[in-house]
Amino acid sequence: MITQAYTDLCSMKREAAMLSSVAYLLSWDQETYMPAGGTAARAEQSAILAGLVHDRQTSERLGELITACEQDKAVQDDADAAANVREMRRDYDRETKLPKELVTELANVGARAQDAWKDARKNNDFKAFQPWLEKMVTLTRRKAECYGAPAGGELYDALLDEYEPDARASEIEAVFTPLQDRLSGLVAELLDNGTPPETGPRKVHVPEAAQHAMGLRVIEQMGFDLSRGRLDVTTHPFCEGLAPGDTRLTTRYDEDYFMGALYGTMHEAGHGLYEQGLPKQDADGEPSAIYGTPLSEARSLGIHESQSRGWENFVGRGRAFWEWAKPVADGYFGGDFTKFSAEDVFRASNLVERSFIRVEADEATYNLHVMLRFALERAMIAGDVAIKDIPGEWNERFERMLGVKVPDDARGCLQDVHWSFGLIGYFPTYTLGNLYAAQFFEAIREKTPDLDDRIASGDMSPVLDWSREHIHRLGRRYSAAEICEKATGKPLGPDPLMRHLEGKLRPVYGL
Repeated sequence: MITQAYTDLCSMKREAAMLSSVAYLLSWDQETYMPAGGTAARAEQSAILAGLVHDRQTSERLGELITACEQDKAVQDDADAAANVREMRRDYDRETKLPKELVTELANVGARAQDAWKDARKNNDFKAFQPWLEKMVTLTRRKAECYGAPAGGELYDALLDEYEPDARASEIEAVFTPLQDRLSGLVAELLDNGTPPETGPRKVHVPEAAQHAMGLRVIEQMGFDLSRGRLDVTTHPFCEGLAPGDTRLTTRYDEDYFMGALYGTMHEAGHGLYEQGLPKQDADGEPSAIYGTPLSEARSLGIHESQSRGWENFVGRGRAFWEWAKPVADGYFGGDFTKFSAEDVFRASNLVERSFIRVEADEATYNLHVMLRFALERAMIAGDVAIKDIPGEWNERFERMLGVKVPDDARGCLQDVHWSFGLIGYFPTYTLGNLYAAQFFEAIREKTPDLDDRIASGDMSPVLDWSREHIHRLGRRYSAAEICEKATGKPLGPDPLMRHLEGKLRPVYGL
C-alpha cells in the first residue's frame, strides 16, 4: 500500500512540473510567435519562472518526503514507486547543488542569447554573438562546477550527465573515434567509387503551404495525435512536450528543397510521439497521477534521439516509405514532382555529400557533424579554446573531418541554436540516438518480418507499437543501457548502424 508520504511527494513534483510547463510555453512562444520587441521582458519572465521552479524542486519539504519514502518499506516493495523515488533522489541531489541566482541568471541570459543568435545567424555576424556565447559558456561552466566532476572524470561530464545520465565523455570518445574512421571510410568509398543518384527530386520547387500540408499528413500517418499537438514554423526546428495533451512541433521550410522540411518534420514528430507516449495522461485525458514524476519523463536524450532519428532515417529515408508517400506527395506537390518515381525519390533522399548544415546532412556524414561539436564544446568547458577562436577552430576541424571549406559562419559555427541557451553536453546524444535507433530497428524487423510491406501500404503502426511497449511507457524506470538490453537482448554497439548504412547506401551508389 502506497503511503501518504509518497502521495504527497508525487503531488509536489506534479505542481513543479505544471509550473515548468508554463516556462516551456514561454520558450516555445519566443521561438515561434513572440515579436522581437518582447525579448527583454521575456528574459525576465523566464528568469522568475526558473527561480520558482527551482524553489519547488529543491525545497526542504521535498527532501524530507524523498527520505521518508526511501525508508518506507511499502514504497520500496513497490517496484514502480521505488524506481520513481530513486530517480527523484538523483534529481534532488543535483538540483540542490545549484544556487537559485545561477539558475535565474542562466534563464535570463539564455533568453537574450537566443535572440542575439537569431540575428547573428541571419547576418552572418559571429562577433555580434560572441559576448553572449562567452556569457553562456561562463555560466554553464559555473553550473558544471556546482555539480562537480565525477571521480576520475572531467568537468564536461557533469553537463553530459544532465542529458545522458551516467555517461562519460571519455567513454563516448572511445566509441566515436573508431566510428568516425568507419564512417569516413564509407563516405570515401561512396563518393570516390560509386555513382551518385540523380538529384532531380531534391530540386523541385514546392510552395510552403503544400509542404506544410504534406508534413501534417505524414506525421498523422506516423501516429502523431494532432488533437494533442500542433506544428508551427521556427528558425531552428524543435519539439517541446509542454504538458499532458500538449506537444508542440516546429519546422522550417525552403521552397527549393522540400526534403529538408519533410525530414525535419518527421524528426521532430519522432520526438513528439515519445512525448505523447509517456504516461502523462490517464484514460480520460486528465494529467496522470504520476505526471511530473520520473516515471512520466523521457529516459535520456540519447533514447529521445533514437525516436526522432529512427522515424526520420529508418522509416522516412527508406524505399518502403516512398512507395506509400510518393502518390500522396503527388497530390500535394503536383507539377514537376509527379514525373519522378518512388524509386527516384528514395534514391535522391539518400544522396551522400559533404555538406555544411547538420540538420540537412545525410545519414553517412551526419555523425561527423556531431563529433565536431562534441570535441569543440569539451574544449570550451575545459578552457582549451577561447570563444573568439571558435569560428577558426570550427572551420579547421570541419575541413579536416569532412574535406570541404566552410564558406561563412552562418553555415558554420552559427548554424545551431543549442549553445545560445546553454545546451552544452547535448550534442553527443544525437549520435547515441543513431546507434540506439539502428539497434532498435533490427529488433523491430525481427518482430515484424513484413515491416517494409506494412510501411509501403501506409501502416506504420508496428514501429510505433514496438516503441510504445519497449520505450515510451517505461519513462525513467530503467537506465538507457537497461532499456537497450531489455529491448534488443544486447548492449549498445556500432555494428547495427554500420550494417544499416552500408546495406542501404552501397546499392544506391551501385557498389
